[in-house]
Amino acid sequence: MTKKNQASASVNTGNEQQENQELIPEAPRGWTRFLWLGPSFLWMLSAAGSGELLFTPRIAAFYGYSLLWALLAAVILKWFINREVGRFSVCTGATILEGFKRLPGPKNWAIWLILVPQFFVAIATVAGLAGAAATALILVTGGTVKLWTVIIILVTAAIVFLGQYNVVEKISSYIGIARTIAVVVAATLVFPNVRELAAGLVPQIPADVKYQEILPWLGFMLAGAAGLMWYSYWVEARGYGAAGLNQEQPLQADQISNEEKKRLRGWVTLMTLSNTLAVVGALLAALAFLILGGELLRPQGLVPQENQVAETLGNLLGDLWGPFGFWFMIAIVFITFCSTTLSVQDGFGRMFADGTQIILQGFGVRGRWTNEKLLQKTYIIVLVAALPIAIYLIFGQPVGLLQLAGGIEAAHIPVVTGLTLYLNHRMLPKELKPSKLSLGGTVIAGLFFAVFAVIYLLQLTGVIGSGSGG
Repeated sequence: MTKKNQASASVNTGNEQQENQELIPEAPRGWTRFLWLGPSFLWMLSAAGSGELLFTPRIAAFYGYSLLWALLAAVILKWFINREVGRFSVCTGATILEGFKRLPGPKNWAIWLILVPQFFVAIATVAGLAGAAATALILVTGGTVKLWTVIIILVTAAIVFLGQYNVVEKISSYIGIARTIAVVVAATLVFPNVRELAAGLVPQIPADVKYQEILPWLGFMLAGAAGLMWYSYWVEARGYGAAGLNQEQPLQADQISNEEKKRLRGWVTLMTLSNTLAVVGALLAALAFLILGGELLRPQGLVPQENQVAETLGNLLGDLWGPFGFWFMIAIVFITFCSTTLSVQDGFGRMFADGTQIILQGFGVRGRWTNEKLLQKTYIIVLVAALPIAIYLIFGQPVGLLQLAGGIEAAHIPVVTGLTLYLNHRMLPKELKPSKLSLGGTVIAGLFFAVFAVIYLLQLTGVIGSGSGG
């Protein structure tokens, strides 16, 4: 190459870098940052129906405040995991599954490792959430739980299928805020003895504990393995960082200039703020439900279970504010479970469409059957509508179905955590990789859920005994 050609190539490279720099905008600053909180708020809402509203009062009814430390640990540690999932999408502009397919080894092995367990989680979660919502509806309209469960699944699936989820999402967001305010105020009114509450901060396991109760609670608290991965989709859809480029392939480390790295660090900071606010909001709600369950349900021996979920949860506010409180809580139960069903159907539809597209393309399939929109609509019809209806009609136990899904979610979290850390280590430039503190916190998070999952399996197989309580 002549010197003239070399100079020309150098100028072209510089122009391309400058053009690329202009494509990644600087992260919003000041008050405008709060207009970008959507992905984290969606993430928080997606777990509200199971982790907070159902399982937390249930755990409090069984074990009081003795597992408060586990609640705090699960929420804080998931902050680390979610931040690493978000970091990948912010810095590469790709979803987490797009990253997993680039891990070395047999083709798409990590995609299969994600999708196979989540297939069962999707069906059981939708069936369980819709069944729990139906327990509220029968108190107002009569009828049977099975009938209303089928109707709820069909209606919510139709909303997602027709692309109207965003409209309902805004309404459910306001309901979510009202729910959190109401339960926090109620928890303040019945606030327990501080010494009794503080005793729950000491790590301990009740003598009569059953891990089939604890594992789903920890798995769904804030977000399960699926919810953690969905955050990647919502971050990408919102256009955080490199996601604003709308490119087909993830941004590679050697494609990122120093100026772009600086801008992406700003986006990571924004994502961290968004993630933190969502965690704080979810933690307030979870603590409030724990206190209400411990103070109002446990003394009466009431436990939210199967077809009495809504009626039992209605006592959380009914015991304080009479009939108005009871029916207000019933409305919260119905709307929360339905909105969570919607977000779950939307999240699984996106994730399975993405994963299936990756797998089919790996086999050389192109054309119509790799169209992501078509795949998403197919999964909405089959995976999160038809199959959940069939499973619910067979088993008919919403709490049992959610326990099954939550147990798989908790056991799957260490897998997602390990793959995400490995992915960020391989694909991100040094300046954008997690700090030693973030790395350590995320590793501890994976180990935390792995330990509970192993103990649950040992109890399930009879290697260790289970208590009589719960």
